[in-house]
Amino acid sequence: MSLPLFRNAAADQPIENTYSPLANTVLYHGDVNAVLPTIPDNTVSLIITSPPYNLGKDYEDRTSIDDYLRFQEGVIKQLYRVLKPTGSICWQVGNFVEDGEVYPLDILYYPIFKHLGFKLRNRIVWHFGHGLHTSKRFSGRYETVLWFTKTDNYTFNLDPVRVPSKYPGKRHYKGPNKGKLSGNPAGKNPSDVWEIVANDWETAFWDIPNVKSNHPEKTIHPCQYPVELAERCILALTEEDDWVFDPYAGVGSSIIAALAHGRKAIGSEKEADYINVTTERIHDFYNGTLKLRPIGKPVYEPTGKEKVAQMPAEWQQQLILPASQSDQESE
Repeated sequence: MSLPLFRNAAADQPIENTYSPLANTVLYHGDVNAVLPTIPDNTVSLIITSPPYNLGKDYEDRTSIDDYLRFQEGVIKQLYRVLKPTGSICWQVGNFVEDGEVYPLDILYYPIFKHLGFKLRNRIVWHFGHGLHTSKRFSGRYETVLWFTKTDNYTFNLDPVRVPSKYPGKRHYKGPNKGKLSGNPAGKNPSDVWEIVANDWETAFWDIPNVKSNHPEKTIHPCQYPVELAERCILALTEEDDWVFDPYAGVGSSIIAALAHGRKAIGSEKEADYINVTTERIHDFYNGTLKLRPIGKPVYEPTGKEKVAQMPAEWQQQLILPASQSDQESE
């Protein structure tokens, strides 16, 4: 799936540090609660973010789960204010883990959004093949995106995210349209669990590689999410020139995704190092030198010929040895 990139080839767009209706890109260095009062009511078309998970990373202070959710509720209340009536919020979260017990953050967040008046449209699964390995539970390989809208009258652009129909020749078999084609020539509506844009989002998951050491977008952020994850939401839930806001901008993945598709972007971030990285990435984007994983690129699957994909000789010996010992004992 080939998607246009809106680049200013002549020069960078200026990066403002405070909101202005005339700005194109706003990057605020500070707490989200400081930048929110500067944004007028009903301004933003899409809020997309991955909030801190309260895991005690370098960029967050670990608190009790109740205090964490209480703080986020205050933020979300202000996000409701700045969101347009036709707007959406995509809240990407994983799990909070304490003493080996998993707290699913999407479930804990749901009543907060519901209480504030948001309406859940989809709970999207983001699957990735690599992550933290565990020894006392199954290794986590997915996170979720909660898509909420402010009202029932919300922006949803189906055509940019349609997928090819598996049975384009299917026809109605009864009723007033009997014998007529039942599908849409532009493709079908994908489900809320997507795999690959270029292939068929209907398959199973949003199967997008997370940003690890060999990912072309890797920066200093320990929990960076890929630009492609934000792109899919932006394409479906906004129009060109709409405002996209990331209250926990990190190293600017959502900002890059917004600018890449002709939207305006606001981001706030407390960490100075991440602000510097985001600024550099924005400049690189406009210069055409930013490394991005193309949207819809299939996830790499080893052929089996790669040395790293083959069973090591040491493991083969370990697997054979117990069987040999068992044979000897039976004799």
